[in-house]
Amino acid sequence: MDVIEERCGGADLGKADVKVCIRVPGTGRRARYEIRTFSTMNDGLLELRDWLVENRIARIGMEATASYWKPLFYLLEATEGIEPWLLNARHIKTVPGRKTDVKDCQWICKLVEHGLVRPSFVPPRDIRQLRDLTRYRTETVRDRARDVNRLAMFLEDTGIKLSSVVTDITGRSARAMLDALVAGERDPQVLASLALGSLQSKVPLLTRALTGDFNEHHAFMVASMLRAIDEADNRISCLSEEINRQLQPLRQQVDLLITIPGISLTLAQVLIAEIGVDMSRFATAGHLASWAGVCPGNKESAGKRLSGRTRHGDTWLKTALFIAGASAAHSKTTYLGAQFRRLVPHRGAKRATLAVGHSILVAAWHILHDLVPYRDLGPDHFTNRLGKERQTRRLIAQLAALGMDVTITSREQTA
Repeated sequence: MDVIEERCGGADLGKADVKVCIRVPGTGRRARYEIRTFSTMNDGLLELRDWLVENRIARIGMEATASYWKPLFYLLEATEGIEPWLLNARHIKTVPGRKTDVKDCQWICKLVEHGLVRPSFVPPRDIRQLRDLTRYRTETVRDRARDVNRLAMFLEDTGIKLSSVVTDITGRSARAMLDALVAGERDPQVLASLALGSLQSKVPLLTRALTGDFNEHHAFMVASMLRAIDEADNRISCLSEEINRQLQPLRQQVDLLITIPGISLTLAQVLIAEIGVDMSRFATAGHLASWAGVCPGNKESAGKRLSGRTRHGDTWLKTALFIAGASAAHSKTTYLGAQFRRLVPHRGAKRATLAVGHSILVAAWHILHDLVPYRDLGPDHFTNRLGKERQTRRLIAQLAALGMDVTITSREQTA
């Protein structure tokens, strides 16, 4: 095979150490390979960097192993003359008989040497920091939801049926009732009188729901759960403020993404955090969809299509796109809503929602690439694409299959 990189390396990272193999020109036409082991502590990584610089290594590949690759990648990223490549583990599976750390780093070095692998997308530092914030906010929101569900289930143990009457047990009225219970109030009528707004019409029902066996143990547990919910609310608020601050230079891109049906401010922030704003990293919208894992799989052999399952992709991005797709599916006057209603009868709700998310991601690529607002194709796009005559014949054929005779009269003719 042809040699693409004369001075390259491969690293197999673990938690405690990293095995590194470098390839440099040797005597004559032969290459020289050298393998060393370094600690993953900061001093060991600095020693590794100096060794690579000394041997003028231009490119080094490393497998994406948990989070262990990050310190070395970031260090080499900031080093002039060295281009670190983060490699997909699926692309560098070792052949039989090559399963040791030393063999792994040699194999990675060989793959980089002959140009048999491509680097994974690693966003720049500012986008990585934004990604940390949005992902932590998402996890905090999930933790809060679990705490709210835990509180609702625990109230069942006390006989308090508050969740059967109010929609949100953390709302103002429900929170006032729970705080009063924790403070020692046990009279259901007094508790029900704390209802605000539209809940005041449900005072008799609330009185029945708040009658239970609530004791000191329950008060301690409920107070602990309410504190956890309050702490989560505070973290979410602080994280949102920091995200908004870091996104100020990208306010134009955020505003343009919000023009897509189903994309809220929060989802627009997640999109930018996961894919960045530089769409030159993805040659086409199809490349971005493939990287994200929202397009059909491509597996064919002997002329037969074997599987159409999507790849794992970026789970954070896929979740955001699924939420956006579910929101856009409810719209009645948009192309995305029409796409969902067209696909759901024969593909099911989940696949149809993911298809809408795919369309949203394609639109996001064009919006970020050209810096233009979203332009909706309209809910009648599929009808217009087929043509009225073809659509009419299709509907008549469906009615005929049901045993009906249909006579069509145009409105223009009747007028």
